[in-house]
Amino acid sequence: MTMYYVSKKVIFTSIIMLLISACTSNSLNIQSHKVSPKTNVKQRLFNQHSEWKSVKYQLGGLSKSGIDCSGFVYRTFTDKFNIKLPRTTKQQALMGTSISDQTKLQVGDLVFFKTGIYQRHVGIYLENKKFLHVSTSKGVTISRLDNPYWKSKYWKSTRVLSPR
Repeated sequence: MTMYYVSKKVIFTSIIMLLISACTSNSLNIQSHKVSPKTNVKQRLFNQHSEWKSVKYQLGGLSKSGIDCSGFVYRTFTDKFNIKLPRTTKQQALMGTSISDQTKLQVGDLVFFKTGIYQRHVGIYLENKKFLHVSTSKGVTISRLDNPYWKSKYWKSTRVLSPR
């Protein structure tokens, strides 16, 4: 009986750790994807927000019944730009070209945050210091980079879309 309990606990803990890694990082680096000048990146992102607005946060989720931050970025780039990014924040953080100056951010750039010792968060830059992401409390939403919380957690940005 005790062995069964221990095995069940080990399996449960393993599953939880796997799900937690969905919004953390890993490395994989690829080139920026070209986007035609005719492509209205901002409009596609605002459409994505309208379609997903208030969908609740769910760790490891990938659907409108619940989604996490990296899953939302993954779905957005797949659905709106036909670009397949990695599924985890850790892997997404290794994509594209690094942007060292926040004032140089462009619509569609990925913005990353360190929200805990091992936790990472990702969103998509829109305009005027606003970014699209999945909040654990609000679900899919738009927040501001200059909000004191996000400003203190900001880590880095990368560009995976580049104009032709």
